Amino acid sequence: MSELNSFNEALLQFLDSSPTPFHAVETMVTTLISAGFEALDERDEWQLKAGGRYFVVRNGSSLVAFCCGASDLLPRGWRMVGAHTDSPNLKVKPTPELHRHGYFQVGVEVYGGALLNPWFDRDLALAGRVNYENTQGELRSCLLNIARPVGIIPSLAIHLDREANNSHSVNPQKDLPVVLLQSGEKEDFRTLLASELTEHGVSDVAAVLDYELSFYDSQKAAMVGWNGDFIASARLDNLLSCFIGVQALLNSDSDSHTVLVCNDHEEVGSQSAVGAQGPMLESVLRRIAGDEVSLQRAMANSMMISADNAHGIHPNFSDRHDANHGPLLNAGPVIKNNVNQRYATNSDTSSLFRRLCADQSVAVQSFVVRSDMACGSTVGPLTAAALGVKTLDVGVPTFAMHSIRELAGSQDAFNLNKVLSAFYGLAALGVAN
Repeated sequence: MSELNSFNEALLQFLDSSPTPFHAVETMVTTLISAGFEALDERDEWQLKAGGRYFVVRNGSSLVAFCCGASDLLPRGWRMVGAHTDSPNLKVKPTPELHRHGYFQVGVEVYGGALLNPWFDRDLALAGRVNYENTQGELRSCLLNIARPVGIIPSLAIHLDREANNSHSVNPQKDLPVVLLQSGEKEDFRTLLASELTEHGVSDVAAVLDYELSFYDSQKAAMVGWNGDFIASARLDNLLSCFIGVQALLNSDSDSHTVLVCNDHEEVGSQSAVGAQGPMLESVLRRIAGDEVSLQRAMANSMMISADNAHGIHPNFSDRHDANHGPLLNAGPVIKNNVNQRYATNSDTSSLFRRLCADQSVAVQSFVVRSDMACGSTVGPLTAAALGVKTLDVGVPTFAMHSIRELAGSQDAFNLNKVLSAFYGLAALGVAN
């Protein structure tokens, strides 16, 4: 099997193993521990060693992994890569039960800017974190992944909505409750969860107290296209970048001071204890540096690459792009630019990235949103503003972003991994402070 194929096979497995941010972090932790990384607890005093490899998890949904290089930190600084673990989805409400016309449904909230129409008529599985009281009266939590299709949101037949193909707006409150089963009983969702936990080997559940559960498409990630040119999957935005970041971090050499941060809550603004607007990354870096002056000196020699998917030019909707900035799938990573600082790229950081791409024989592309359209954003500007660190926004070009199933090129993740691996190994940035 070629290096590209092996990389993509591992990527597909990661996507399938990570239906929620909790599961994504759990999967990344397993990979890091297998590679010799050591778990740190924020409540403890840390004894970091040169050459040591460590990671910190907060809330089970955000992760900072780092390598303490053998060289001095202050003149070299950190090479950092940022991504996010969350994706738009449908989350189960706290009191979700709906009993209507003999069907048991659950109400959902829309998390993030989801493209809603593709959620209809999909076989939906359910996953997330469940908090419960055990038989000894203790509070416990566990991850749950009901990978079988347990729900569906059926469309209304065309015969009952003759205008469906002309205009189909979605009312999240009325149109999205998920059908779970057909029964005349008054089922309780927490009781169903308790039974499911028992089936998954959690034998000491006295009562389910609360949960953070999301529906997801049960169809697995796949290579698609006549020649296997594409990867189709849920959550490519932005688990694809999380996977690339982990693989690049594992490739970093022992001299490098390297950091990977994968934050939750990017899709809803990042303002949380574990989001990019929260203090997690800065607090970890401060503890590594040891004091405020050392932190600021190291930061002045550091750089962050924010990796988050870019909009590939859609052949059916090419007019939605600036004619000179329409990234193609399988044509290289994309430098994302915005003069209003929705992306943190500047000419110093983009020039460095272009040179890295050239050194790795990887093509590079640029994206600027049309001047008459609004621009999205990433963790890049938030991290740059919080830390004062030189930052670049890049991403793999993607179709159907925020759909239940997205599409990327089968070569792009592998190529971005090559460039980020080279970035992690840079001894000096060679750009202005």
